[in-house]
Amino acid sequence: MSNSDTDHRLDDIAVRDTRVSDAIDEPMRAMILDILSEEALTATEVHEHLDNRGVDRTENTVRHHINELRDAGLVDVVRFEEGRGGTTKYYHANTIVLSYSLPDSADVAVEEMIDAVQPQITDALTTLTDEYDDTIEEIVGDMQPCEHCQTQKYESYVLLTVLRRAFVCAHRDS
Repeated sequence: MSNSDTDHRLDDIAVRDTRVSDAIDEPMRAMILDILSEEALTATEVHEHLDNRGVDRTENTVRHHINELRDAGLVDVVRFEEGRGGTTKYYHANTIVLSYSLPDSADVAVEEMIDAVQPQITDALTTLTDEYDDTIEEIVGDMQPCEHCQTQKYESYVLLTVLRRAFVCAHRDS
């Protein structure tokens, strides 16, 4: 098959960050991230929220999953409280997981929005590749497991990561 097929175009990029996806392969962890995205909670409070959602797990199991998310860098310990012979940790998510599918009926509206922002995205990508090309190449070099993996689109992943995180910052600040 030729790479120059004009009947086919790339429409989207599915991102699978292995650090994130490995941590949330357990469905309960995605629920924990959802719960911790709104406010800082203790493991006991997370356990109560899960129980309210019909998830019947021991508090120790919930703690284990919170620790797995913390070890993956998706949850932070944001506060410690000393009390009655122990320290209580409060956790907050620093990452959310979006796992949705747009309805087909959204295609026209999505295309219109793409057309509206594409010039700015093109400018942003030009800025990134012109001003940070060496840095991007260095990051890509660190990502490649071997010289035979040139088809993995590492540069696209780096650029998309920058744009995703910039989106989060802009959305948070708006």
